[in-house]
Amino acid sequence: MNRLHIIILGACNSGKSSLVNMLTDQSTSLVADTPGTTTDPVRRNMELPEAGPCVFIDTAGFDDDTELGRQRISLTLKALDEADIALLLVGENMGEEAHWQEILKQRGIPYAEIANKADLNRTVPDNAISISSIRDRAKNRTILIEAILRILPSDFGTRSITGGMAKEGDTVVLVMPQDDSAPKGRLILPQVQTIRELLDLKAIPVCTVPEKLQDTLSILNSAPSLIITDSQAFANVYPLVPDGTMLTSFSALMAAHKGDIRFFAESAQTISKLTESSHVLIAEACTHAPQSEDIGRAKIPALLRKRIGQGLRIDHVSGRDFPDNLTGYDLVIHCGGCMFNRQYLLSRVARAKAQGVPMTNYGITIAHLTGALSKVTLPEN
Repeated sequence: MNRLHIIILGACNSGKSSLVNMLTDQSTSLVADTPGTTTDPVRRNMELPEAGPCVFIDTAGFDDDTELGRQRISLTLKALDEADIALLLVGENMGEEAHWQEILKQRGIPYAEIANKADLNRTVPDNAISISSIRDRAKNRTILIEAILRILPSDFGTRSITGGMAKEGDTVVLVMPQDDSAPKGRLILPQVQTIRELLDLKAIPVCTVPEKLQDTLSILNSAPSLIITDSQAFANVYPLVPDGTMLTSFSALMAAHKGDIRFFAESAQTISKLTESSHVLIAEACTHAPQSEDIGRAKIPALLRKRIGQGLRIDHVSGRDFPDNLTGYDLVIHCGGCMFNRQYLLSRVARAKAQGVPMTNYGITIAHLTGALSKVTLPEN
């Protein structure tokens, strides 16, 4: 699910943390009169009426001019990479706030100006929404939610995972390996999200494992409209795809849903140009302990080195660790990004494009290496 990420920005003691606590109706962030109480960005998940699932990101005060304060501000700038919208707390005089207005405008992040602590009878700048996170909390919470809805991008939350490849009544076969790298007792997030969308579309999802795909196809009255496979099973799946049936992968669906699928497909052609002196970065959103059959740390490196040579240099990063400077790499291979929101993954794509570094993803990489890419239907961005 692509949660709405809302970042809270403001000077020290401007009321950011108390605002987050009011919105979440919990003591999510530590509140104190001491400047610098909030250090690293604090994230809190919750549901908002009409906006749906959200992540609030409380940040450090941006007017802390100490060395530690400057480090905290750098973390706030990184957090902006994942922000869909912003609430900018403003004071009586627009000082640092004006600088952050420009940053938000340059990044194309919609924002609302909020003047907190209205109970102190302060002068409110033009265009700012006056609220108090201490008094009349229910009323002021409603005011804030209405402000959030006003700046919410009109197309937010409307993106389809299957990209129009499935419709009501279609039979869709989902091929999901259950090997050592699969989580015990549950399905991975892209599989769950795709099944849910197919049910919402009133399509007919049929789930199977690669070794039972042929049996599954044989009991269907007609060929399925679409087969969606785990990218690791491409080599076994695509020879069995019936004529007229589209084939894609969960990774490709996630790449289009959250990233730039066309750029990923174009960048995959770089793989054919790599040599043993090339340098590749593999980035995954998850921070799980690597498994013996891990796709990013074991399977893709093995496929690449089998094709290119054992001398190929491969670095790995996970979670929010991602280099600012990518120019030392010949190719970046990213996971599907199911743990990231679209804005955050696109910020990484933009960084790669700006530095002239090709970037693709797990599924597209495996499809290219197994010769299946030409047979895969790519959803629209």
